[in-house]
Amino acid sequence: MLVLNRTPGQVFTIGDDIRITIVAVNGKNVRVGIDAPRDVTVLRAELEKREENRGPEE
Repeated sequence: MLVLNRTPGQVFTIGDDIRITIVAVNGKNVRVGIDAPRDVTVLRAELEKREENRGPEE
């Protein structure tokens, strides 16, 4: 796992077409902006697990 220290307004990239912007930091809360192509799925980990548990659509 790569761990970065960033401050609000700073950006990092993943590959050529995904940009992550630190929008705000308030105590333990961090607001993150994600710019990615529409064909890239972005899910919070807890939603990803819920999707896995749901199984295939019937």
